[in-house]
Amino acid sequence: MNERSWDRLLRSIEDGLVVPVVGRQLFTGPGGGDGLQARVARRLLEFHGRDPEAEPLPLFRELDDAVSRIKHDCDLQDLYADVHDIIDELTAEGEGAAPESIRQIAAISHFRLLVTLTPDDLLARCLRRRCAVNEIVHSPYLPTSEGSDLPGDWQARQGEVQLLYVFGKSRPAPMFAIHAEDVLEYAHNIMARGGHVPVRFLGELQQRNLLLIGCSLPEWLVRFFLRLTNQRRLSDTQRRREWLIEPLRPEGGLVRFLKTFSQETEILSDISPPEFVGQLHRRWLERHGGAEQSANPAAATAPVSPSCMFFISYCRWTDLPAAEMFFESLLSAGVAREEIWFDRTALEPGNDFRDRILEGIRTCRYFVPLISRPADALEEKFFRREWGEAVDRSKGIQGRTFIVPLIVDRDYQPQAYERVPREWTDGLDFGHAPVGQPDERTGGLLKRLIRAERQPRA
Repeated sequence: MNERSWDRLLRSIEDGLVVPVVGRQLFTGPGGGDGLQARVARRLLEFHGRDPEAEPLPLFRELDDAVSRIKHDCDLQDLYADVHDIIDELTAEGEGAAPESIRQIAAISHFRLLVTLTPDDLLARCLRRRCAVNEIVHSPYLPTSEGSDLPGDWQARQGEVQLLYVFGKSRPAPMFAIHAEDVLEYAHNIMARGGHVPVRFLGELQQRNLLLIGCSLPEWLVRFFLRLTNQRRLSDTQRRREWLIEPLRPEGGLVRFLKTFSQETEILSDISPPEFVGQLHRRWLERHGGAEQSANPAAATAPVSPSCMFFISYCRWTDLPAAEMFFESLLSAGVAREEIWFDRTALEPGNDFRDRILEGIRTCRYFVPLISRPADALEEKFFRREWGEAVDRSKGIQGRTFIVPLIVDRDYQPQAYERVPREWTDGLDFGHAPVGQPDERTGGLLKRLIRAERQPRA
């Protein structure tokens, strides 16, 4: 792309006219290493007693091939739970497990509508660094009560993005695509307007430009998807544009088809999808810098009450996904958003905002520090000032619970942390919330604290 083409694309993005469609090729490791799907496929083969090195797995078709090898020797229904468990294990680090390309796409705040072709939730986790995320799952097999579509007022929901999972989202049940026939069924479901088809979302796609990045779809499905998201024939030039970032062969059938019948589709095959995203992110930052982060109301804290019930303290660099999960668990337990102080930003706060945070610690009812090994390894981060402020305040509190430390690592070893304040290790009972989800004992404690706050005081 020349400078004029880049400028045209960026202006379309800034006008809200571009929807990124994120595919498998963006989930590769550093330097183009193994992608998430390849790692899931190998782990699945090993789990079922197969040698993943016995026969090469086709690039970006690894999971489909692995399932095809073993599906006749086991219950196919169980494979979905196996794949889900493996995805959950491989992405346990939360947002930190996401490749740089996914984090870069998520950081571009002009993207309000996004589509993912993979079943993992890494893109959603990265998006939550800057805003709220409404996840819309297309799966013909979802329970009726779980169906969803693009909200009618989505444009008015400032600070929220809409993310569509075209082929389902990972669940321990057959509700997402793990092989080629699944993909065919999901495509047929859309075409036949079957169960849980996100009609409003598809309608918005038909009115916007698509940025298809590293999708690795079969040729027939690329043609179907392009036609599905167009209101008219592909050969009708009076329509919107697409950019297809894919390492396609110039002489291939798809390229010939698009050049003949879809001339408004620009094919970028001389740059890898991760490199393209890196350039797009850099150019977007050059135009907007850090202004978008500070202007985004959802990226800021949630200090909406001068005296909140829970103050969530955590290391923004290492434990944001766990903090988000814990925040959601408090909401599920009946705590209102305005009763929780939760700073969602991934950046250390400025001086004025630091003062507001410290004031929140001085006025909250319960201070909840999230403890993890990656955070424990860091010597100088702002969360340590938060912890120090809480320790100072606790010295003047007698007869009630104030500090509720939670370990968010998967294993529970309270004595393994070297930089936790001694006042906590000597006198407090650490709760356990693996990856932010409280266990039964900790959940019971939190419910008791909430009930105590709801009771009228004499």
